[in-house]
Amino acid sequence: MSELGFWKLATAHPEHVALVTPDGACVSAGELHARSNQLVHGLRGLGLVQGDVVATLLPNGAPMIELYLAATQSGLYLVPINHHLAGPEIAYILADSGAKAFVADSRFAAIAKAGADEAQLAPSSCFAVGAIPGFRPDAELTAGMPATPPVERTAGQVMNYTSGTTGRPKGVRRALMPFDPDAVGSMFAMLLAMFGIAPRDQGVHLVGSPLYHTAVLVFAGCSLHYGHTLSVMDKWTPEEALTAIARDRVTTTHMVPTQFHRLLALPEDVKARYDVGSLRHVVHAAAPCPVDVKRRMLAWWGPTIYEYYAASEGGGTLVTPQEWLERPGTVGRAWAGSEIRILDDAGAALPPGTPGTVYMKLGVQDFEYHGDKTKTDANRRDGFFTVGDVGYLDDAGYLFLCDRKIDMIISGGANIYPSEIEACLLAHPKVGDAAVFGVPDDDWGESVKAVIEPAPGVEPGSALADEITAFCLERIAKFKVPKSIDFIPELPRDPNGKLYKRKLRDPYWAGRERAI
Repeated sequence: MSELGFWKLATAHPEHVALVTPDGACVSAGELHARSNQLVHGLRGLGLVQGDVVATLLPNGAPMIELYLAATQSGLYLVPINHHLAGPEIAYILADSGAKAFVADSRFAAIAKAGADEAQLAPSSCFAVGAIPGFRPDAELTAGMPATPPVERTAGQVMNYTSGTTGRPKGVRRALMPFDPDAVGSMFAMLLAMFGIAPRDQGVHLVGSPLYHTAVLVFAGCSLHYGHTLSVMDKWTPEEALTAIARDRVTTTHMVPTQFHRLLALPEDVKARYDVGSLRHVVHAAAPCPVDVKRRMLAWWGPTIYEYYAASEGGGTLVTPQEWLERPGTVGRAWAGSEIRILDDAGAALPPGTPGTVYMKLGVQDFEYHGDKTKTDANRRDGFFTVGDVGYLDDAGYLFLCDRKIDMIISGGANIYPSEIEACLLAHPKVGDAAVFGVPDDDWGESVKAVIEPAPGVEPGSALADEITAFCLERIAKFKVPKSIDFIPELPRDPNGKLYKRKLRDPYWAGRERAI
């Protein structure tokens, strides 16, 4: 472990290709090291000190990686902002985090400027990759700055913003560790060891999802500290992902079930065109993966697919391909140092096989929701936290997820979990994507509604709805089968596959209150 850590590895092996950018440029570890050092000097020149915040609104690429490395070796908090947010939402995060510097890309110029203006950030602290009116060129942040390591190096942190269970997003803030950044980086990189991933060893990690997501940046950062090369995509598409895997001989990547579904939807001749034999560890999370989807991915990519369950706040569980095949549908057992509890609404522990709210604890690590003690306390029980998921443990301690508590449908007193129905829908060859949620029903309280994105080339309509309904009736209980089906061209997902279900559900509940 003492030999790991990006800055140490970059000093020993400056020629190592650390990053392949979306446009195909190769960046050496020495170049990345020098650039991150210049950024530290530049940020300190602005007056930032240990514990201050630098926020970013950047696409996948070298600038985001450079700022990550700068912040985490200088005791700063890095706040990556989702570039699909609106100006007022960006302003809220900038103000709430207390950002002292803001770096944005010109492709997001309108929302970056709107956010900075509303948050009343000083123009001298705003920098643009490209050109944004009122922002300083990012070159000014590093101009004339030395490429040598800064003095008083100390580990920083990433503070991601998450909605947690309800309400406005809050920063998940952890205390800074007063240790050498390489030591902290190598310690966090041990996350990869839990999946059996080895350091150095010619590893290439594909970054396909946006780096503003917690897990995406965590796995990218761990890979850098492990001495692996990052192959970075600007925008993920299934065939482009296969192209990158074959071209760069990718060994590891992080995905979500939606990406699996879209890969499987490719024509067989397209899938056969690409060599995926270099893959060793494909790690996925973020949502329950339909059993049929995962079986098909394992049949295609072999025993390379590992799953875990965690959140921005911590985690978690892990399951190997072999374990999953023995217990299809599980998200695994608690990993080393983690604990899982299933509690009822009164906080009592539930027996194996009984669904309840999932609570997690990760060793001695702790966090707070920045500036919101009430929210921090509300999701805790005896040192365990929850993000509102419902699940159960089997007799051997393997966790099975049912759904988010807020998404659970209560119809006629029965609890219905949308993810089970969505998995059934996704098994239909004419379904490209699916969302299930409850809508008001005067007799039953809620009824099951499905919104479906047809597969490419499939004509939506009543005939397709009838076909899908008949398909579901053969596979799930009648009370779970959608009572109504709508079709839309595309479901509202972010580039990492997260479904914005509230955008679909909330219009049905306007002026009415849900029981959950």
